[in-house]
Amino acid sequence: MLSLEDSRWSELQHAYGAASDIPPLLAQLADLPSAEGNREPWFSLWSALAHQGHVYSASFAAVPHVIEALASAPLKVESTYLQFPAWVEICRRKCGLSVPEDLESAYFGSLARLPGLVAAASAREWDAEFLQCALSAIAAAKGETGIAEAVQELSPVVADEFMAWFYER
Repeated sequence: MLSLEDSRWSELQHAYGAASDIPPLLAQLADLPSAEGNREPWFSLWSALAHQGHVYSASFAAVPHVIEALASAPLKVESTYLQFPAWVEICRRKCGLSVPEDLESAYFGSLARLPGLVAAASAREWDAEFLQCALSAIAAAKGETGIAEAVQELSPVVADEFMAWFYER
């Protein structure tokens, strides 16, 4: 995982340019901040690293840090800690992007941890949103990004509508 102190961050890019502003935001994840509403650091992380379906070299460096925060307390974190890495992988595949070689091992290694972390979170209460993000994270980690994206949109109402459509076709 790229150290938050590594000068490489200034060479990486996000939606607004050089990613030297990302390490301080990622450091805040150690306190497991809420992502509710437009709270920081999540608002800035999403805006810079997963901007309107686009991801960047800094996105791939950030994912292992997000997953490390998730791993520190899978029973306490919000769904965003699962949704963010899944969404980065969904966007990466949709856009046909490659992960920079020096970030590949940490990026793909951290994604591989997601199914186990979802299992570790199984003892907690899950609402529909957490379930969607957990299922999406597993699908993304297993390379099924189409399913991962569909699950992120599959609220209980949408699931009911889908099933009605499915049985009527």
